[in-house]
Amino acid sequence: MRLLLLSICFLCIVSCDNNTKKTKNPTFLIGNWKRLNDKPGSQTFENWNSDFKGLGYTIKDGKTTFSEQLSIVKINDTLHLQVVGVNENPTLFKFTKQTDTSFVCENPQNEFPKKITYLVDNNQLKAIVQNDDFRIDFIFEKEN
Repeated sequence: MRLLLLSICFLCIVSCDNNTKKTKNPTFLIGNWKRLNDKPGSQTFENWNSDFKGLGYTIKDGKTTFSEQLSIVKINDTLHLQVVGVNENPTLFKFTKQTDTSFVCENPQNEFPKKITYLVDNNQLKAIVQNDDFRIDFIFEKEN
């Protein structure tokens, strides 16, 4: 009987602990970032606000050649990266892994990318967009 009570108490504590672990917005994104490994003649930027809304854009020859709106949204207690401006409709990528300095989000139905990874490494923001056959690495530094 005592063992049963201890087991129930342990399960309650573990369950309560798991319920208190809330998903956190990735604060490491906040700031204005400039791509270091761009194609010659292009400059790519990502700017993330404290409300986790961002703008990604590329400038070439003084003109904006690419632009997308980014945001971290919570749907049913799960974080998603929402991308607007690339496809006709917003595209959602569900967070599948997250740490204090990184996250992976995925959308297997999207043609490209199917997987997006963001991480901070040596004061640089790295973003990797990929599918099964192709990958693009973005390396950003924070602008002052």
